[in-house]
Amino acid sequence: MKFAINTPDQALAARLQQRIDAKTKPRGALGRLEALALQIGLVQQSDSPALQQPHIMVFAGDHGAARAGISAYPQDVTWQMVENFLAGGAAINVFSRQMGLGLTVIDAGVNHDFGKRPGLIDAKIGPGTANYLEQPAMTAAQCESALARGRELAHALAANGCNCVGFGEMGIGNTASASLLTHCLVPGGDLAHVTGRGTGLDDAGLARKRALLEQALGRGGRLTTPMPALIEYGGFEIAMMAGAMLGAAEKGMVLIIDGFIVTAALLVAHAMAPAVLPYCVFAHRSREPGHTLQLEHLGVEPLMELDLRLGEGTGAALAFPLVQAAVNFLDEMASFESAGVSGQT
Repeated sequence: MKFAINTPDQALAARLQQRIDAKTKPRGALGRLEALALQIGLVQQSDSPALQQPHIMVFAGDHGAARAGISAYPQDVTWQMVENFLAGGAAINVFSRQMGLGLTVIDAGVNHDFGKRPGLIDAKIGPGTANYLEQPAMTAAQCESALARGRELAHALAANGCNCVGFGEMGIGNTASASLLTHCLVPGGDLAHVTGRGTGLDDAGLARKRALLEQALGRGGRLTTPMPALIEYGGFEIAMMAGAMLGAAEKGMVLIIDGFIVTAALLVAHAMAPAVLPYCVFAHRSREPGHTLQLEHLGVEPLMELDLRLGEGTGAALAFPLVQAAVNFLDEMASFESAGVSGQT
């Protein structure tokens, strides 16, 4: 698939930096917020950027390999947690309400029939992926459908006036899928290093998980290009999320990237279209050990380090006030000239 993503024009950078430096503060005194304001201004190609109708998209899907014991939780927890999202009771609901964020849950491939529900988009590719211990997780046609559907969802969000979107996920077994994708797409990503405890595996469970992922690689191999790796080891929610990221970047949106699994989807998106990266703000550093390697590979630093490992887009929601603060100081803070304050020489 081809995605038409424009690299932000750097011609505005000097004017944006001048505006940042002219605020009533020592140069650089707002630290990373200054770089973030510059980034968002370039994404929006404006020296007065604004965040409009910010939204969190949570993609849910099941994984056939989960039945083999790669998670501490049974597969039914995926659909049960989606019900929790729809009832407003999960952490992402709490944080989205607190931050004033819109929230949509997308059924990319949960092994459950939810029916038509408010706040849920039925984009089901299938009732979960196949077991990648035995065969590829999905077909090429399913993978392309998931990417295309994600793109459509992001375009629809943009058409409704949203220009800032955070990404989250739900799917028992998806940290294992993310580990395999990271191993494939990050040079030097040793499988043992990028495979963590996920939902809380004990030492024996972690050893079993690593052994099962080695078994999967023995069958499918280490595939270093995005589509084959996604087909072999991905999840429908990861593929659809990657498509949504690329679609959001096509529309010039600010993308807030959550933790390990969301960043695995971004690894796929970035390998397909590197121009997606300037649109991305990285919310936090997850406790999953592979997340640091992902961030280093992309050459980025996250905004926060809170030892989170929940998923759902919770880190993206928690980072949103910092993103908003970067925009606000650029738009609302007085300059030395307007405030009548003597500036730096």
